[in-house]
Amino acid sequence: MRLIQFENPNGERRVGVVAGERIEVVAQARSTRELALAAIRNGRGLAEEVQARGCEPGPLYRELLAERRVLPPLDHEDPAHCLISGTGLTHLGSAATRDKMHQQSEQQEDKLTDSMRMFRWGLEGGRPQPGRVGTQPEWFYKGDGSIVVRPGADFPAPDFAEDFGEEPELTGLYVIGDDGKPYRLGFALGNEFSDHVVERKNYLYLAHSKLRYCAFGPELRLGELPRHLAGTSRIRRNGEVLWEREFLSGEDNMCHSLENLEYHHFKYAQFLRPGDVHVHFFGTATLSFADGIRAQPGDRFEIAQDAFGEPLCNGIEVRAPVISAGGVCAL
Repeated sequence: MRLIQFENPNGERRVGVVAGERIEVVAQARSTRELALAAIRNGRGLAEEVQARGCEPGPLYRELLAERRVLPPLDHEDPAHCLISGTGLTHLGSAATRDKMHQQSEQQEDKLTDSMRMFRWGLEGGRPQPGRVGTQPEWFYKGDGSIVVRPGADFPAPDFAEDFGEEPELTGLYVIGDDGKPYRLGFALGNEFSDHVVERKNYLYLAHSKLRYCAFGPELRLGELPRHLAGTSRIRRNGEVLWEREFLSGEDNMCHSLENLEYHHFKYAQFLRPGDVHVHFFGTATLSFADGIRAQPGDRFEIAQDAFGEPLCNGIEVRAPVISAGGVCAL
């Protein structure tokens, strides 16, 4: 089952099941979060909760996408209670991409970069036996729910940005139950938009490079994740394909298990506040930046994978600065 959130012509929120050309509207459901919390309280899965409520025929899916009335498939009415985070160096091949960005031209062959060292830790201990704790991955904070744009919308890039780089990834979508436990609703396609020029200057700038807008969806895929997934990441410029490459995901293509990545995120007590929403990017090994491509305003990103339905598409728009140098006010 795949779910979306959307707005009807009156701007009211609805939850729908993707079932062909028309969306099936879930009865008495205004948000995926509320639906998930109800499922937890009723002791059943999210798909069972949808089936128990029933659905009725709704709008054409293509029209919702064209009119940009499709919302991210999970959010919180208070964006401060939605945490966006991610892990890097999790996929086979990801170290080569990162190492290519960080490695100095005169570096000795026997001297590993921090990226390659962390990747090897993941290879050695990122897939522990069930119930065991494995190597912790690289982890980063992107922002709260206010930095998420809806499918089809442009990423607002700050005027000081030095790069507008896509990162095609899978995201895990979670809600914290009344009991303080994390519940995984499912997975969605994601574009973890980042500034790779800033990151390449110094690995310690990684945190700065991640503080950009992002997108995920348009669909939430319920249930377990297939072990092997192959999708396509492309950039269109003036309607033509500028760059295109396959990206792989799923545990068969990762050096960390999903269970290990989830444990090392939710082991922190501050991430277990009842009612909160978490969106976690699982990483990628495919970047256009590594191929020498520099995206620019007006370009369109397209991330597609058959198991997730419609592709995730977004553009780029440079925004005026929100604060200037010396712009902090003293009280």
